[in-house]
Amino acid sequence: MKAEERWQARFRAPRVTLPVWARQAPSRAVYRSNASGAWEVYAWDRAEGVTRQVTSRPTGTSHGTIDPTGRWIWWFDDPGGDEWGRWMRQPFTGGPDEPVDLAPGHPVGIALAATGDALIGMARPGEGFTVHLLRPGGPARVLYTHPEAACAVAVSADASLAAIGHSEHGDARHPALRVLRQSGAVVGELYDGPGKGVTGLRFSPVPGDRRLLALHERRGRREPLVWDPVSGEQREIWLPDPGEITADWYADGRSLLIVRTHRGRTHLYRYDLAGGVLSPIETEHGLIDAAAPRPDGTVEYSWSSGAHPPVIRSSRGHVVLGHGGPSSPPSVPVEDVDVDGPGGRVHALVSRPERGAGPYPAVFLLHGGPAAQDDDSFLPQVAAWVDFGFAVVRVNYRGSTGYGSAWRDALAGEVGHIELADVAAVREAMVARGLADPERLVLAGSAWGGYLTLLGLGTEPKSWAAGIAAAPIADHAAAYEDEPESLRAYHRALLGGPPDEWPERYAHCSPITYVDRVEAPVLILAGENDPRCPVRQVEAYVARLAGRGHPHEVHRYGAGRGPLVVSERIAQMAVQLDFVRRHLKTGS
Repeated sequence: MKAEERWQARFRAPRVTLPVWARQAPSRAVYRSNASGAWEVYAWDRAEGVTRQVTSRPTGTSHGTIDPTGRWIWWFDDPGGDEWGRWMRQPFTGGPDEPVDLAPGHPVGIALAATGDALIGMARPGEGFTVHLLRPGGPARVLYTHPEAACAVAVSADASLAAIGHSEHGDARHPALRVLRQSGAVVGELYDGPGKGVTGLRFSPVPGDRRLLALHERRGRREPLVWDPVSGEQREIWLPDPGEITADWYADGRSLLIVRTHRGRTHLYRYDLAGGVLSPIETEHGLIDAAAPRPDGTVEYSWSSGAHPPVIRSSRGHVVLGHGGPSSPPSVPVEDVDVDGPGGRVHALVSRPERGAGPYPAVFLLHGGPAAQDDDSFLPQVAAWVDFGFAVVRVNYRGSTGYGSAWRDALAGEVGHIELADVAAVREAMVARGLADPERLVLAGSAWGGYLTLLGLGTEPKSWAAGIAAAPIADHAAAYEDEPESLRAYHRALLGGPPDEWPERYAHCSPITYVDRVEAPVLILAGENDPRCPVRQVEAYVARLAGRGHPHEVHRYGAGRGPLVVSERIAQMAVQLDFVRRHLKTGS
């Protein structure tokens, strides 16, 4: 297979997400797949072995779930692919879609009860954040509203209790957790103070059980907490091993599934609440994107590694759900690199070509977020660069998750510049070790990674031979004017307030401030309907490049930030490879 056919086959290979099943009808499940050419929602009757495509939209569908009884499939309809729309529901067995009786907005959480009650969070310009309670046969009722960021988290099995996350204290990066009755009366509140978020997960699946599973940061990382909001009783689940931790309930409410991610790999455990016994669950070395316990006590999970494509497995060892199409070609394994950076040890992941020897042309591919991380998972875009003859370096810079709260929260004042200082340390180490050719270095990324790309091209113009920024923030102040309320809240938390209060800080951290210093050719990929990285501020940056006659190219597409259509993803990858081929005169 030729290199171009090989990398395109990885994008085209059908993939599925971990099925989400109905808690009271576990043979009924939904998942998302790209088998149709776009990511859509599918229904799966496990007892009958029958699957059915639920949604079919030009821009794909990003949100879908099932109610606990297995009667209804819920999905979010944003006609422009811009995350603005309304929730719909469809009978599991098929039938017409029913719109939920709520005004359109940006979704901020949904939780469904077996009683038919639904807790739905929406954000709208000028209205802030509203959590609605929908009861069967009645109109939607506002349960909570506030100008600061909030979301619907969970609803108890009997729908008597509703959990919301909120940031009334003004810091959307470190939310508080509140439990309300259907009347709106406050039952309990968890707020651990500045810099320590409390994130709700799920109520116990056992009817009548009031316990809520949450994550706290009292010891410098996210760890599980079981909380009874009525009695106030709390139980912290402490684990000695490093890494970020999350959890889920087993069906009987007596045990927790513990998911620990450390250095880009995942480890699973079963934790017995009565005895405090922690038992490892054997899985392959790699990244588990999602995991959940089945009613019989087994665990199903979505696994991949840098070398091996994704698969849905059971803890019993078998494949749970096949993709029903040609398999993706494999790629190369990921190597770990540790570099001393200005803020501490920086962990990076390196993928190098199978043939030839360094120094290689190298692409520094920066992740979004910034509260996210690069890991040992299978990514078609990374594999494409490797097939193209490039080493791929991915840096978990300060601001990334997975290395504790202090590392994630290190972006204070010098947003963007802090992350790039870590990238620079890794870049210098890769050059010194003979892996990367200093004359053929490409800086690239999407969303927050696209923002860092534009900022790095302007602040370190002689370090990069080319730059590729997808869905970037080019101007924080201009982006703030056009982005949804949830992103405004995040901006305020990250930069200390709105742009009118901190104009110098917003300018200091914005790529457009340094656009006249850019020396490398620039490729920008921008979504026409992207609410997170609005296109107007990208156009202003491009106009500045054009005004000085700087070499640049723009690829525009119709949907939002992350295209869900396979052909568009292939087109974007092809544009990037061709851009680098022409400007660096390298590659196959």
